[in-house]
Amino acid sequence: MGRHRKQSPATVRRSSVIALTGLVPAGLVAVTAASTVDGANQTAASVQQHVAEDQDDSVPRPPAVAEPAEYLAHAMARQAPPPAPPIVKTIAPQDGRQPAGLPAGPLGVPGIAMEAYQVAERTLAAENPVCGMPWYLLAGIGRVESTHAFGGKADVAGDPISPVYGPVLDGSLAGNNVIRDSDGGALDGLGAYDRAVGPMQFLPETWKHYAADGNGDGIADPQNLFDAALTAGKYLCDGGLNMRDLAQQSRAILRYNNSMAYVANVMAWATSYANGVAPKPGDLPRI
Repeated sequence: MGRHRKQSPATVRRSSVIALTGLVPAGLVAVTAASTVDGANQTAASVQQHVAEDQDDSVPRPPAVAEPAEYLAHAMARQAPPPAPPIVKTIAPQDGRQPAGLPAGPLGVPGIAMEAYQVAERTLAAENPVCGMPWYLLAGIGRVESTHAFGGKADVAGDPISPVYGPVLDGSLAGNNVIRDSDGGALDGLGAYDRAVGPMQFLPETWKHYAADGNGDGIADPQNLFDAALTAGKYLCDGGLNMRDLAQQSRAILRYNNSMAYVANVMAWATSYANGVAPKPGDLPRI
């Protein structure tokens, strides 16, 4: 369902409807700044019925969802990211690892992914309280981008059992930009062209700009759920945006993918994770 279909057990594919793939760096988006703002405002109006009954532009945070004590305890035990800039690289985990056995969160959010989103929420609350980033918005992004690393197929450290990659951006897939290599294959394993990497689907160039260490190991690895969740939060919050305001939240999500259908899907899943009620089919337009 949606725009993600597996190319292989560890590959994310996108529908040809999408004009922008992954997180396209500034300058590659084929829209003007003015049209992006207008699109964000239109998006806010069109999706508001999906994410709030209140017609006020300010979106109050819903009551906290009951959280299984086990993964919450794990999340609280995570080290805070070190003050030094992290090393940006991807690590090849050992074979034979097993998916984390943490209990699932609301609507089946895998426990290890839930933990990563909560850690990112707390870190961002301390580092950038103006943003007001809630865990459930990050979960909405994670759901649409990779179904939380293919249903939580990640070990207790947050590393996927198999690396998560998007399609090669060489022009062979209709609707996707052609993006030539920007990292020498260091993050995406390719030399000629780029592809999105990790459970939150970052392009290598964008990852290098926003890369964050979500689990305190001194490394910012796009494949790691904790690093990816915190980096996604930093990307959405950039520029002083406030996630409590629906229009600003919409504008932030449009950075991820310049599609109003994408915004509607992310907001619908985010709201559902917050209140525990599954989204209706009409809330999830085809991307």
